[in-house]
Amino acid sequence: MANNQPYRLKTISEFHHLRNLPTPEHPLISVVNVEDMKTFSDEEPNIFVYDFYFIALKRNCAVKMKYGQQEYDFDEGTMFFGSPNQVFGVEHDKNNPAEKKSGWMMFIHPDFLWKTSLAKNIKQYEYFDYSVHEALFLSEKEEAVMNNIIENIRQEYHSNIDKFSQDIIIAQLEVMFNYADRFYHRQFLTRKITNHQILGRMEEILTKYFVGDDLLRNGLPSVQHIAESLNVSPNYLSGLLKTLTGQSTQQHIHNKLIETAKEKLSTTNLSVSEIAYELGFEYPQSFSKLFKTKTHSSPLEFRASFN
Repeated sequence: MANNQPYRLKTISEFHHLRNLPTPEHPLISVVNVEDMKTFSDEEPNIFVYDFYFIALKRNCAVKMKYGQQEYDFDEGTMFFGSPNQVFGVEHDKNNPAEKKSGWMMFIHPDFLWKTSLAKNIKQYEYFDYSVHEALFLSEKEEAVMNNIIENIRQEYHSNIDKFSQDIIIAQLEVMFNYADRFYHRQFLTRKITNHQILGRMEEILTKYFVGDDLLRNGLPSVQHIAESLNVSPNYLSGLLKTLTGQSTQQHIHNKLIETAKEKLSTTNLSVSEIAYELGFEYPQSFSKLFKTKTHSSPLEFRASFN
């Protein structure tokens, strides 16, 4: 029976041992072929925490991976990125054993990045946060690009390590991450049905929140709350909205607030203070300031325009 407690892997060598792989040639970075890894058994842990970064591209692996609220089947060219201390679950699909599993996994210990440009810059690549909610689905051409970069990295650390090796590998990683940025942006644009469904669901969530008692009890919904309700991360949601609408999640929340405020100002006799209270503001002045910022008129001026 699998252990439900997270199993922490502190080193890349520990992962190699767990999957019956040869000892890594470099203790801080490794690329392994998926077909060389042993399959999961019921006796093994199925919830993991890594102390290092990992990047994977898999096909036909008969494995389901749970990250946050999402679950992914690796039956297509699917790529995802993970950071140290993230918790994820792996479930082997016994009913559909993988006959031609393929792909690779790369592991990078934070110490490998020490004193390099990526030590700080790796945090700018948002998919290390939201990849757990939205995997990267690659076209054949895009997959070939990533495979070529991985092969360059593999060849470099398989060769004799010298003073140039780290810089060359870091440069290849930066190229990979920039391509991933490009491909994620393409995904935002091409997966229109899924993206529009997210927009529609967000509108439903905001409408329900603003017409119910949530505003009075909890104030304005946070970006985190909206993202969790959609089962995506805040970074992913804002990136998607910026691409599709040009506005951030916070701007969408404020738009819904102003829309609701305008309706109350034009159809009720409630005072500005009462409307502010119903919209979750502790101080009417804060509401009036936000309203004027968004509409270029005060609440009273807006109401007067209807008389």
